[in-house]
Amino acid sequence: MVTVLTIAALGACSGAALLSHTPAFVPTTGFEGVLMWHNDLARTGQNRDETALTPANVGAASFGKRFARPVDGMIYAQPLYVPRVNVARIGMVDVVVVATEHDSVYAFDASGKRARPLWHASFIDPKRGITTVPCTNKRQPECDPTILAPEHGITGTPVVDPSMKTVFVYAKTLDRGKYFWHLHALDIRSGAERPESPVAVEASAHGYPGVRFDPESGFGRSGLALSRGTLYVAFASNDDARGWLIGYDASTLAQTFALCIAPKGNLGGIWMSGAAPAADDAGNLYATTGNGSFDADRGGPNYGMSLLRVTPSLAVTDYFAPFDERVESRHDLDFASTGVMLLPETQGPHPHEAVSADKHGWIFVVDRDHLGGFHRDRNDIVQQLDGNLGGGQMYSNPAYFDGAVYYAPPGAHLRRYVLRKGRLSQQPVSQSGDTFNYPGATPAISSNGDADAIVWTIAVSGRVRGGPPAELRAYDARDVSIELYDSGRAGRRDQPAPGTKFSVPIVANGMVYFGTQTALEAYGLPR
Repeated sequence: MVTVLTIAALGACSGAALLSHTPAFVPTTGFEGVLMWHNDLARTGQNRDETALTPANVGAASFGKRFARPVDGMIYAQPLYVPRVNVARIGMVDVVVVATEHDSVYAFDASGKRARPLWHASFIDPKRGITTVPCTNKRQPECDPTILAPEHGITGTPVVDPSMKTVFVYAKTLDRGKYFWHLHALDIRSGAERPESPVAVEASAHGYPGVRFDPESGFGRSGLALSRGTLYVAFASNDDARGWLIGYDASTLAQTFALCIAPKGNLGGIWMSGAAPAADDAGNLYATTGNGSFDADRGGPNYGMSLLRVTPSLAVTDYFAPFDERVESRHDLDFASTGVMLLPETQGPHPHEAVSADKHGWIFVVDRDHLGGFHRDRNDIVQQLDGNLGGGQMYSNPAYFDGAVYYAPPGAHLRRYVLRKGRLSQQPVSQSGDTFNYPGATPAISSNGDADAIVWTIAVSGRVRGGPPAELRAYDARDVSIELYDSGRAGRRDQPAPGTKFSVPIVANGMVYFGTQTALEAYGLPR
């Protein structure tokens, strides 16, 4: 069920611009928006159509917090930016969409001119016994206080189909004692459910009677993927339940495909620190799985602790599992602690590559045409390097720009690696002066083509609730030792609310947006 509140916010913005310098904002015309997790299906995190923000004008004197919009729960999902939406009773507006753990989706005026939501959709109805999932059930993997608190509703990033004028989102609810996952399709103009929406997420493993998706123990951390008209929803799970990847027809919300990661075993969840599955030009999907049963090397159906390539119909066609997968699995050293990023085609011996990382802190460069399978004494991949330089662990995803890969591990610096002939530099070619607390940061990149490139990160305290303010940091993408801006050094004027785990910023038309524990935050140049 969904309750929709549509608000025509006609008043002026109550949170006026906090900077009062000469306007320097020039809107772009070819920008299509940020419609999915990390900008594109390769999951590179790039916006190469940003003409307003440059290394020359991003600094405390000319850049800062513009406004904040309070919401009803924590924002773990990445915001989305949809330009030129014909909002009901208002007209054309650039819209920022955010989803909360209180099972709400909000649409805000991206410019900040209207303070109230353009619309607000809620998937709960407490009077009828439909609520979010409180963190009191030990079978709920998200109820570990180091993961998520105090409630679970929407964690995975939604996705927008502009041709259908639809935002898709999946949400968990507790309905009079029963647990449900629902896939929703909302009209981006009003927040109203489409006629075929919502649908309850149910699935069974083909060929394995009795193996069914368990909505109680299922955890939807990964972002939604939309490729070739199919929506893909990924699930992790604890308590010996299984991971899943499920496909739906975006037009009808009819389920089309389902892949159980370990149908004859357990676990194998798709966590990926919030990343959505990546997709190549042929529609093949790429995702990593966590600790769990593995027997693919012996012809079995279990793919725990693996990097998978699956067809659009969710048939596994190739995989890579590290040679020490059993040890990693036994000690909860998930391969799925990060997602998969696809690299542009190279001229080297491996033209189609991807990168991922694990809880050991290893970065893996794999050949997408031959992922490497499993070998008991070695990893048959392109490259493996220590991404945390001995510090261990990786819980954040990379970004890519112009031949370089960026990682910001926990307890370490933001690092820039150069890609040459399909291999990353063994050491970072530059790194930031400051470091990042757990869980590290997933960078985003803005540039005007190949020029004026900036790396944006959100630094958080690692706490689930409370803690100090998040920090928005910006670096020169060519040399990340050059810090351009840090909200933590700009005084109270630019202070945001405390941050959330795996927070990812987006950059759009001279503004930077990110979610916190209580609000959508917006930073930019004065207008």
